[in-house]
Amino acid sequence: MKLDEFFVTGEPLIYGGMVSIALVSSAAIFLLTYFKRWGWLWREWLTTVDHKKIGIMYILSALAMLFRGGMDALMMRVQLAFPNMNFLNAQHYDEIFTTHGTVMIIFMAMPFLIGLMNIIVPLQIGARDFAFPFLNALSFWAFLFGALLFNISFVIGGSPDAGWTSYTPLAGAAMSPGPGQNFYLMGLQLSGIGTLATGINLMVTILKMRAPGMRLFQMPIFTWSTLVTAFIIVFAFPILTVALALMTIDRIFGSQFFTLTGEGMPMMWANLFWMWGHPEVYIVILPAFGIFSEIIATFARKQLFGYKAMVWSMILIAGLSFLVWVHHFFTMGQGAFVNSVFSVSTMLIAVPTGVKIFNWLGTLYKSKIQFTVPMMWSLAFIPSFILGGVTGVMLGMAAADFQFHNSYFLIAHFHYVLIAGTVFACFAGLVYWYPKMFGHKMNERIGRWSFWLFLIGFHVCFFPQYFVGLDGMPRRVFYILPEWMPLNVISTIGAFGMGAGFAVFVFNIYYSYRNSEREKDGDAWENGRTLEWATTTPVPFYNFATVPTVDNTDAFLAMKEKGETTFDEEMLEPIHMPSNSGKPFIMMGILFFASFFLVFEWITLAVIALIAGVVMMVIRSFDYDDGYYVEVDEIKRIERSARRL
Repeated sequence: MKLDEFFVTGEPLIYGGMVSIALVSSAAIFLLTYFKRWGWLWREWLTTVDHKKIGIMYILSALAMLFRGGMDALMMRVQLAFPNMNFLNAQHYDEIFTTHGTVMIIFMAMPFLIGLMNIIVPLQIGARDFAFPFLNALSFWAFLFGALLFNISFVIGGSPDAGWTSYTPLAGAAMSPGPGQNFYLMGLQLSGIGTLATGINLMVTILKMRAPGMRLFQMPIFTWSTLVTAFIIVFAFPILTVALALMTIDRIFGSQFFTLTGEGMPMMWANLFWMWGHPEVYIVILPAFGIFSEIIATFARKQLFGYKAMVWSMILIAGLSFLVWVHHFFTMGQGAFVNSVFSVSTMLIAVPTGVKIFNWLGTLYKSKIQFTVPMMWSLAFIPSFILGGVTGVMLGMAAADFQFHNSYFLIAHFHYVLIAGTVFACFAGLVYWYPKMFGHKMNERIGRWSFWLFLIGFHVCFFPQYFVGLDGMPRRVFYILPEWMPLNVISTIGAFGMGAGFAVFVFNIYYSYRNSEREKDGDAWENGRTLEWATTTPVPFYNFATVPTVDNTDAFLAMKEKGETTFDEEMLEPIHMPSNSGKPFIMMGILFFASFFLVFEWITLAVIALIAGVVMMVIRSFDYDDGYYVEVDEIKRIERSARRL
């Protein structure tokens, strides 16, 4: 292979990307070397199995991916602002269009929420770590190496360009030759393995490791949303795994599962993709519902209204999420009966979602609301999400969908649901639990600036897209007609407003680190209701000195009323903890190289790397490290210091 075929050439924007990657990488290596932090990086982060550190790494990775996906979005909006724009050519636009959707769903929304789950769920249920800490580390490195594999495609080999749904036959070897689509397949496969393992890990942790006395219907609502999400992951992700494997075999080894020739069925890819893809939408929205529920109850200073109704509505949404996938191709000739059945199931899923909206409003009714930044994100979510949901019901009517489906009306709906639901929740959850992670709050004044810039930018960007869609603008185009220009200009201005909001949010992280007052108490917001606020800040590596006995839905609120804490010297016992391990990092690094070689169809090298990965698994199977015990004296010292006793 020639060098100019290996590296992407001819695009000034991509040359700029290459330079920025080289500069950032060089700066990181220089700083780690200058401050002699390589050993610290290995001991504290690359080999950690602590769920809190793994969660922080998920969130940092997701913020980086939000920047990448956001830059893609801004480039698309510039291209679509005016007729006859030549900012991007058709090929480059297709690549950015593809990577934007894939990065935002797979590598931003999911890891951000999984990061919050990692940090908070064990604390909420009174556990000391995940059920399988080693597997948790393996899951993170699988995600991160999958994300890296996908993201290097724009400088090495070329990005995928068949859309984030990668419909066949467009995504097949005949119509998308070269390594681009292989990057998509292998990046998602590697990352998906990690997500599936996380789903199993979360399920076991929540079902088997709750604090004494905590029944299922006494769990915090965020933990409930995580449990329901874990079940969706376990049943949905194997479908994606199989679909990606089949297309990989099609492209690299010449089989004909999804081809137009040899009795292949291109439509089968669409079925498999959306049998995973629609539950996937609820994988990223249900945890968001849990986050908003926690925040609204905390800052309304009231018990969540209709707790059991909230839980059952989440369970119902999870079940129905597997019964609506065909609404993604109402216009593909399924027939009137099939369309009618899936139209009804699509509209039916709006009912439990509506129940949740009324429960949040019931919680807010006659409450003394504290307008903190997390609460502002949560309050903004409700009307914004309703607008997305109502237009979703419109799209769920099969006859009407023939008019809406291939237009920007659908783009507006999709972003109103996923940004107002998931992205608002990511910001809200991060600000809300930030003191638990880092020992200080984010600055409220700067947080409000970030909130208003992002919220106003969001509505200015996507609300006009409903009307330009009704005016006939189709999706998946890289140019516009003059009559669509005014609304597209407004939309592009809104996109840059969102970008400014994100930039201010990132600045707030730096500013707060330098200037915010450090937390002296574990209950940072002073009206915490669940167990994560019962620990000291920063949270010790073992989480709880003594695990509390729970007999109430709002366990920490009950503890405060009784004057109890999670530190009872008479009840202390040695705490068993898992040992750190570098094997997850090494194992997934090897599989990263195996996947990279497979992308370029270097089969011999791929097989060698795959054998090395299996060898690492064998080595792991003979690992008899049972962890270690934290002695009582050390627990006393840590707790007394943290509680300033």
